[in-house]
Order: sequence, then structure tokens, then C-alpha cells
Amino acid sequence: MLKVYIPDCLKPPLPIEEGILSGLAELICLGAGCVEDLKGRMTDADGILLYHEVSLTPEIIGELRQCKSIVRCGVGFDNVDIEAAGRKGIPVSNVPDYGVDEVADHAIGMMLCCNRGIMKAERRLRKTLAPWNAEAVEPVFRISGSTLGIIGCGRIGSATALRARALRMNVLVYDPYLRPGIDKALGVTQVSLEQLLQRSDVVSLHTPLTEETRHIINESTLGMMKQTAILVNTARGAVVDTEALARVLDAGGIAGAGIDVLATEPPNSDMGLIRLWQEERNPPVNLVITPHTAYFSESGFDEMRTKGAVELARVLRGEPPLNCVNTQFLNGSIRA
Repeated sequence: MLKVYIPDCLKPPLPIEEGILSGLAELICLGAGCVEDLKGRMTDADGILLYHEVSLTPEIIGELRQCKSIVRCGVGFDNVDIEAAGRKGIPVSNVPDYGVDEVADHAIGMMLCCNRGIMKAERRLRKTLAPWNAEAVEPVFRISGSTLGIIGCGRIGSATALRARALRMNVLVYDPYLRPGIDKALGVTQVSLEQLLQRSDVVSLHTPLTEETRHIINESTLGMMKQTAILVNTARGAVVDTEALARVLDAGGIAGAGIDVLATEPPNSDMGLIRLWQEERNPPVNLVITPHTAYFSESGFDEMRTKGAVELARVLRGEPPLNCVNTQFLNGSIRA
């Protein structure tokens, strides 16, 4: 029987994966917390179901002797060296269409939380009970009629735009790869990155991590934002230079930030943004951090697991992958 490894995240029992791969493959959970935990442990893998807690480096991929498919159970796939996999003829797939509602809801929720000063007031008043008035949350701008700038208008960016329009916000979009007409269908306005940063009251990131988007939010681009603006990141951690963000927030360069993803997870207390977040000062910084949970709901997680396992089963049965992300690197022995 074929062997499918789940390096991270999941532990038995696995009713979803077992139901889909029954009679086709044996499932093996490794419970790895880092790359070192994977060395020499998946050499006989026929397939891999990967989540976001570990990475598949060229070294680990080089150890795979017979792997037919790597499925990244999620949207982002920057924790897989897709070029190294392609050189070995291993197609890498993702699950691009799960959890759209969850992440869009989380982004809007973070925006409202920062705008209304909800966590800022809660932290500030828990010990002192003062000031028990609007001073605890100000400044607060009216959401209706304000402007949301969305960087990256794919599935999740589009869902966020529709939610923002329901809140009667104006929506700007920066996405050089947006297909013509999508902006009209969504009722949004396409602008340059500089225009979006300068005009937006809230900037929300919904882009994959590529060399083009790495640190797209940095000291320079943060400096283009309004001092009253809010930054929200539910995309990938490294699209934001978090050390620069910490400095700008600390100096009052922008009014707040909601961050769900970090370049290093779990973070350590030496990170500037984490230090700022954990500081006990009055008034507290308007900073909300969640532990990479924007994607999560029980229903969304089950959907992700189901679609990931179905994609892998497809390839193990000899069918082409549906959501291959490394076609350009495949060596010709396997076609997407």
C-alpha cells in the first residue's frame, strides 16, 4: 500500500483523510515542529499532506525517493520549495478555495476591532477602570464613507471587498494581475500602490508571498499611510516588515494594526512587534495579534482537509493534479 505522510498539524484519528484515502494509502503522522524533525523520516513517502507549521526545504525534498505529489493544505505555499520539487518531477498543489469566508470575516473583524478601539479599551480599563469614556478608544473614524484599500484582490480580497461595501465603505484595490472587469463586478476602484496607501483609512493585505510581495509593507510604504490609518494582515507574515511596523506603531505613525500572520511562527518575545504587543503601558498601543487563526472554523478546517486529501488521492490514482502550483518547474516526467 502507498504511504502518505502528514508532517505537521494533524494527529490521529483522521476520519476525513482515512475516508478519502481508504484502500489507497496508509497515513502516517509525524507531528514535526521544525525541518530538523523531518530529516530521514519521509524517504518512502508516496504523497505528503502539508500544513503550515513546517517547511519542505530542498534538502528534505531531495530525500524523497518515490513521492508522486505534495499537497499544501492551505492557500499559501511558500513553505514548500516548489522549484526543488519540480526538478524531481513532483507536482505541488494547494487548496486555493477553502476558508474564503473565514479569512474575509477575520480581516473585517480586525478592522472593526482596531477602529473601535475594542482591545485597546479592554486592556486599558481592565486594571484602572479609567477613563470610563470615549478617551479610552479615540481616535475613531466612522467606517461608513471611509476607504478600505485592498492589496491583492483574489478570492479572499474580493470577499473582503464585498463585505466592506456592505458596510458602505469605498474600496480601492491594488492588484497588477487583476483580470479586466473584475473591478467593475465588485464595485471597486483600481489604483497604484502609492495611491492606495495615501488614500486609505484601512489597508488590508490579501496577497500571496512572492519575491514581489515580500515586505511590500515596509518603513517606506508605512510612511505613505495616513497617521490615522489601520493596517490589517491576514495573508502571509513576510509581506509585512514587522520590525518596521513595530517602530511606526510605537512612534504613532499609524493608528493601529491587526496582525494574524508572522514570518516566524510561533513568534518569540524578542520580536519587536511582540514586545510592543506585550508591553503594559497606558494607553496601550492599538495592536491586535491573533495566532494564525484567520483561516479557522471547524467547517472551514474540515473543508481544507477534505479538498487536500481529494487532491492527493487524485494524483495517487494516476490522474493529473487540479491545483498544481509548480507546473513551470516540473521536469516533464509528470504533467499538470
